Formats: sequence, C-alpha cells, structure tokens
Amino acid sequence: MCRNVCNFAQNLKYCAMQPIPSFNQIIEESIIKFWDRDAFTDYKGATLQYHDVARKIEKVHILFEACGVKVGDKIALCGRNSSNWAVAFLATLTYGAVAVPIQHEFTSEQVHNIVNHSGAKLLFVGDVVSTQLDARMMPGLEGIVYIPDFSVTLARTEKLVYAREHLNELYGKRFPKYFRKEHVHYYRDHSDDLAMINYTSGTTGFSKGVMLPYRVMWSNWDGLKHAFLEGHIPSGSNVLSILPMAHMYGLMVEFIIEFCWGNHIYFLNRLPSPTTIAQAYSDIHPSVIVAVPLIIEKIVRKKIFPLIQNTRMKLLMSMPVVREKIRERICEMTRQVFGGNMYEIIVGGAALNKEIEQFFTSIGFPITIGYGTTETGPMISYSDWHDFEPGSCGTVIEHMELRVASDDPAHVPGEILCRGLNVMDGYYKNEQATKAVIDDEGWFHTGDLGTMDQTGHLFINGRIKNMLLGDNGQNIYPEEIENKLNSMAMVGESLIIQRDNKLIGLVHPDMEEVRSLGFSDADLEAIMEQNRKELNAQLPAFCRLAQIQLHDQEFEKTPKKSIKRYLYQ
Repeated sequence: MCRNVCNFAQNLKYCAMQPIPSFNQIIEESIIKFWDRDAFTDYKGATLQYHDVARKIEKVHILFEACGVKVGDKIALCGRNSSNWAVAFLATLTYGAVAVPIQHEFTSEQVHNIVNHSGAKLLFVGDVVSTQLDARMMPGLEGIVYIPDFSVTLARTEKLVYAREHLNELYGKRFPKYFRKEHVHYYRDHSDDLAMINYTSGTTGFSKGVMLPYRVMWSNWDGLKHAFLEGHIPSGSNVLSILPMAHMYGLMVEFIIEFCWGNHIYFLNRLPSPTTIAQAYSDIHPSVIVAVPLIIEKIVRKKIFPLIQNTRMKLLMSMPVVREKIRERICEMTRQVFGGNMYEIIVGGAALNKEIEQFFTSIGFPITIGYGTTETGPMISYSDWHDFEPGSCGTVIEHMELRVASDDPAHVPGEILCRGLNVMDGYYKNEQATKAVIDDEGWFHTGDLGTMDQTGHLFINGRIKNMLLGDNGQNIYPEEIENKLNSMAMVGESLIIQRDNKLIGLVHPDMEEVRSLGFSDADLEAIMEQNRKELNAQLPAFCRLAQIQLHDQEFEKTPKKSIKRYLYQ
C-alpha cells in the first residue's frame, strides 16, 4: 500500500519534469552559503552561527559512527525547543538516520512506548524530560544523550562510552587543522528514503507513527519557499520558534524552512505563556510570526482590546471623518505588540476565533490561516495575507491536489481529501490504519469536514468524529458553536458535548478577568445563563444549548493546543 502511494506521488507533474532534489543537499548548501550568519539563539542565551551548527553536526556524526549507528537507524529526540535539539535533529537527517521527534509534553509512558515501537537506537533528552523517564522501560536503547551538553547519561555499549569520552580527540584527528566549508558533506538522500517517524499527538489518546520520506520534507520546503518566503521574508531575518519542534507545524514552518532560508531562529526554551511570548516578540522583532490561535487570541485580548474597547475609541470609530485614520493607528499599535516587523502572522493548528479574525481584517492587519496535518508534513493549504478570505484557510499548496468529497463542495460540507508529494508513506507498523486513510487512488482522507469556494479557498467545519447528530438527524458542528461562545463575556474556553440528545456547553471562565472584577460563583452562573440565551438567539433550533456548565480547570490539550475532546464526552 505504502509503495503504491509513493509511486503515485512520483508520477505527479513535477516528478515527470525532473527528479526531486536531495533534501540533505539543501541543508548542506544552506550551511555553506550562510556560513558566517547567526543561525540559532536560545532566547536570552547563547548564539550559534551556521558554521557552529556545522561543527556540532560533525561531532554528533562522529559519535554516531563510533557507536555503530547505521543509515536507516532510528534516533529519538524528546525535549523543549533549543539550539542543541535543532542540531541533534539536523545531525540525524544529514547522517541518513531516521529522526523520531517525541513531544516533550507526552507522559513518560507515552515516551517509553514510542521509543520501543519505533525501535530507536539512541534517545536525545532534554533537562526536564530526563528526570521523568525510566531507562529500564526502554530495553532496546543503546544509549541516552543529554541534549543541553550532549553528555551520555546511559550507555549500554562500551563503544558509546568510548566515543563520548574521546569525542574531541576523534574530531581533532579528523580535522587536524580546522573545520572548513569544504568539509561539509552530508548523506545524499533519495526522495523515497524515510526521513522521519512523527508520532501524532491526536485528540483520541492514541499515537500513530507517521512515516515521512524526504520527498515530503523537500515538497513542504519548496512549496512554502515559493508561497511566502520569496519576495516577502528577506534571508537573514529573525524568527521566533515557540511551537513544539516535535510537532510538524512548528518543525517545518518555524525551523526547517527558516534554517534553509538563512534566517536567525530564536528558540523560546521556557514556558510559552502569552506574556513571555509578547515580550519575546518585542525583543526579537520577527519578520514572520507562526502561531496557534490560542496564543494570538490571548495576546489580543490582554494587550490590545483593553486599549481600544473604551468609550472614547468607540466614539472616534463612529465618525466617518477620522475612522480610517483610527483604524490605521490601531493596526500600527497591533503591529507593535507583535514586534512591529512582521510581514504576516500565519495561524494554524485550529480555527481562529471569529471575533479576533474580524478584528484583524477590519483594521487591515496582515493575518492569514494555513491548514495541514502531521500526515502531510504538514502543509495542505495556505494563502498569502493579501489573498486571505475570512473564515478560510487558504488554497492548496504547490505539489498537492485538494478536493472536498461532496456533490456540492461550495455549499455542502464533505470530507477534505488531498494527494501529492506531501502525503506520508503510511503509519509505521500499522498497515490497517494506513489503508483506512489512504485510498487506492492515493487520496489521503483527513477526517476533516469542509467546503471549497469557486476560487479554491478551503473552509473547515470541523472533524467528522466530532460531528453530533440532532434529534431529527441534523449535522451539528460543535466547533462552530464553540467559536461563538468563546467570544462571550467571561468565557475563557469552551467545549460542546451531547448528553441525552441535549447540547451542553462546558465553560472554563476567564479566571483572571473574573478575579479582577470580584465576581462570585452566583455572578458567573447568571452571566453564563445570559450568554446561553444570547448564543441560542444566533443559532438554529437544533443547535441550541440546553445548559452551560462551569468547568473549574482548563481543559487538557494537545501540544498544538487543541482540546482533548475524548476526555470530556
């Protein structure tokens, strides 16, 4: 099955014209071209230039060779974003080994299972993760390497101990004078070679190993380079990496394509709170911002809305004579909150709240939304902010096909299907799951419902498995109701569930605002009841809520900040 899908991809129009270039060669050429530029900085920490990255990669390669790592062996990485995490990942790919990024938010049991399932030979771990794992639960590992200083914390072979203890000596023998550009030579991958196994975080509680060959890496890089880097983001720009690099969205859009473009990547190697992120934007002045909706929404609500949602500003906005100037000023204020230098903000991973989206579009702010999945490494659709259609997530990206399985895709939602170079080879050691999502014609069935207008802009309604059925068989998309509810008074986040054929809204209040206003539980109950009535007035009868229940804790989320719905059904 996997080979048929790959063969289909190879027969696409691009491949008929010319073979897919080696992705490792692109990394090699980028390092040589940008040799003396800043490459990685741990936020408020040390900086590595491209030549420093190359030297570190070479030392990791020597470590791999000395302890018997072969092309195709699996190397797992689990830790917070950092320069050394990035080095370890690049070293794995450029050696010809298979990277297995593991999200550091996973439980120790999940990490143990992924290491064992993937057959990883080595595991790179970060400072927090290292204290939570039990090496006895991962008997197939030959060693564990500590990411902050590349020291070996577990060695089950003498070769690994010797290699680490004599690493500088081995490096000195290989390069007796000094390390130069001409020494940079990496494994030449073929497009079908396996580059990564990325385990989905999912919202169902079950992780599957997504097999991504090098063609997926190259295709995402090439498509995004043409779509938004060229002509918009000068090479050498600053970028802030805040999304987990073990997740394909952050890995590809904030790290890999930025490195290949010659940009300077700052890694936020600490808890990514909205306050910390906003301060980092102010310090770094990124040229492009990549984020999930939750981060953008919280920054707007905390940093911008308090400045503009007052009587004076509303009065000025009602005056046609000055309205346009006020909008321009608000747009500039908003740009400054996000560092003042971005070409655009790209939102992905979930739907952007309609109130926030409307605010951005009303002031002419450069916002756009992309769409993708782990299985497409990750991109499926994206549009430049000039082509952004409110509510949409762009048009199909280069090297991909996209369709909606509906008799009337512009008006009747259907499952979103795609095929092309970005589509995975399948799920590792799980042929049954692969066959369930990739059909005989190579179409990947995303499990998402959407529509597509005549211009090719994609609009997402929600997940098929999240869709609820009303009493009379009507389709109810909980995400659409939640989007409206999340804009209402004192609502921090919400989740729509169904009990006894009745729709219930679970709401975790905005506790910071609740405390600042001194509201009691009774006050909150009254506010939520008023919210329910106002919400129901906006909805068809079959979508109306019977009740809103307060939820005292934040909902548990995946690393891309999607609520784990299965925990609350």
